[in-house]
Amino acid sequence: MATIYPVIMCGGSGTRLWPASRPSLPKQFIPLAGNRSLFQEAVSRVAALAHKGGELVIVGGVSHKRAILEQLEEIGVTAVILLEPEGRDSSAAMAAAALWTARRAPDAVNLFVASDHHIPDAEAFRQSVKEAVSAAAQGQIVTLGVVPTEPSSAYGYIAPSGPMLSEVSAFVEKPDPATARRYISEGYLWNSGNFIVRADVLGKEIADRAPAVGEAVRVALDQAEIDGPCITLGSGFKAAPKISIDYAVMEKTSRASVLPVRFEWSDLGAWDSVHASGEGDVGLHILEDSEGCLVRACDGVMVAAIGLRDVGIIVERDAVLVTDLKKSQDVKKVVERLRKLSPQHLDFPSAKPLETLEAGAARLTTWLRQAALPVWSSLGQDETGAFEEVLALDGRHIATSRRARVQARQLQVYAEAGRQGWQGQWKAVVESGLDRLKSAYLRPDGQMRTLLAADGSPLDETAMVYDQAFLIFALACISDVTANPAIEEEAARIRDLLMQAADAKGGFEEAGIHPYQSNPHMHLLEAALAWEEVGGGDRWTALADQIVHLARTQFIDTETGSLREFFDADWSPTTGDDGRLVEPGHQFEWAWLMARYGRSRNDEAAIADAWRLYEAGLKGVDPKRGIAIDAINIDGSVRSPRSRLWPQTEWLKASLILATLSDDGRRAQCLDQASRAQRALWRYLTPQGLWHDKMLENGIFIDEPAPASSFYHIMAAYVQVRQTIIALNPNMSATLSLA
Repeated sequence: MATIYPVIMCGGSGTRLWPASRPSLPKQFIPLAGNRSLFQEAVSRVAALAHKGGELVIVGGVSHKRAILEQLEEIGVTAVILLEPEGRDSSAAMAAAALWTARRAPDAVNLFVASDHHIPDAEAFRQSVKEAVSAAAQGQIVTLGVVPTEPSSAYGYIAPSGPMLSEVSAFVEKPDPATARRYISEGYLWNSGNFIVRADVLGKEIADRAPAVGEAVRVALDQAEIDGPCITLGSGFKAAPKISIDYAVMEKTSRASVLPVRFEWSDLGAWDSVHASGEGDVGLHILEDSEGCLVRACDGVMVAAIGLRDVGIIVERDAVLVTDLKKSQDVKKVVERLRKLSPQHLDFPSAKPLETLEAGAARLTTWLRQAALPVWSSLGQDETGAFEEVLALDGRHIATSRRARVQARQLQVYAEAGRQGWQGQWKAVVESGLDRLKSAYLRPDGQMRTLLAADGSPLDETAMVYDQAFLIFALACISDVTANPAIEEEAARIRDLLMQAADAKGGFEEAGIHPYQSNPHMHLLEAALAWEEVGGGDRWTALADQIVHLARTQFIDTETGSLREFFDADWSPTTGDDGRLVEPGHQFEWAWLMARYGRSRNDEAAIADAWRLYEAGLKGVDPKRGIAIDAINIDGSVRSPRSRLWPQTEWLKASLILATLSDDGRRAQCLDQASRAQRALWRYLTPQGLWHDKMLENGIFIDEPAPASSFYHIMAAYVQVRQTIIALNPNMSATLSLA
């Protein structure tokens, strides 16, 4: 049997099921016949058909992205999600799925099903599909025609040319009752709206018979933005003519066939059909001397009815519908009247608008100026000048060992605050902090020892490359803000000690259990670029070139564009789980650095690598929670769904710098990603100038002190936010200043 790519179509607003079904949450996403939504039932019904190499595809609107993701997660199913920027009817939606499928597997068969149909016998449905697939594989477009159980004016009809799988003689619209009775007597079938067709066949039919649809969809797919499992079609999709697949293809094609099926089927198009399913009642209700009624009550509402027959009562928070079930098709007329009388009741009350990039940036600036910088320069630094490793979320001091890297990071934060115009005591913080670092952390060779005890005594004399990179970085910022040229000599001595130990490929061996890793090189590159930007000597440029060459030849996987973490002595990927580890935060951080490097040298190849790294990082963004997770594998599978604070800042930085390097459609996409990343970051920050560090998969934060090490990431994100927004909107300069 051919490979099947099931496609679930999530368009439609279900106006005849108002007030339960509305545009922001239409009928396919609400339980109407059982505990699960119709969409979830459709997913469960067709997902198994994709088991032999196919993939489940969902086509829906961008406004329903969250509902789709949440409902898929609830039933433990993954899918490719094609998101339409604007609904353009079924021909464009089906064309998008078919073209996407054909690019993956041209000979695959698409099964197109509606997301809002009620089919209790899932196995009978699957057997019918399998029967139709063989004909579809031969080039036919097969639709499933349901053998009617009664005359109905609610459905369109199909005239078959024979008793079994046969050519379609005619498609006809919804008839009046008399015509419906005649259709049944003549062997007509209900048009179920399910189609089975080879992807390339449908693509060609649309290209031939509705070329404007095909061209708009092709452009939109080429413009598409990938965000985890979601593929948002580009703006070209809006140019597609708004036409159904019946008019665009099925009524014109010579390939149309119909397979009669006898399983129970309903499109649950009105409240009478929901009642007929036998599973439509929801919520608390009492019926006294009443028969044949449908009652749906939202949470917290009790419905009582007395002496009613065949009445539907549907209660939502803001609206109540009472209808004779025989007249439930007329709900559509009520919706039309609401458009003029009370348009606010056409949809559920809207959620609070999402914070814009500019508004979030202004808030971040104020938070740094008024809360974070004052807190960490007072409660976060002791009388000796040493910086605290952590602060409790209520500001209490917690005695713990102190890492050298944290001391260097905090020095860089406050030197940067001075550069950004902060009026607080940044200079005193930097001077006392640097004095303490030199007296307590520097070894005789000028490198930092790794760790001190809480009382200031040495605990670990190891000189980590990672730690030295942060000292060099901090000194670059201090040199710039204090205009002290002698500081470069201190940084150069440490650099030269490191350079002496570089191997034949220009790599640096790290102390500890992972001697060959990319992470220390990333921070050395950051430090070298920082010295370049403040006018350091040529050897800083040489160091940056050396690290970028190593990254491009060894660290970045040529196939996926992802940057690996751990390596063997020859800088080839190490084996086992360590070799498969990909950290989304580091993909973004390297993308940011490679973009800076490429921009400074006008190196388009480096900028192209930055884009690949960025796209690799986006694979690690959880679309449901809207956060960048800690770890994935090289194949894109989730490794750790937990989410620390720092990857959110790197997602933000990379999105912003790449927005400045593009003036095409990618700029808008990057700015949208930056807005999401900034909103993600705000979930971690507290009003008091502190932060949470680790979010669990359920969205709950681990109850632990705020680590000082995160401040470096937050400050770097602020600087990039300010640079990018001012570059695009100079009027924001004063608003985003720390002065």
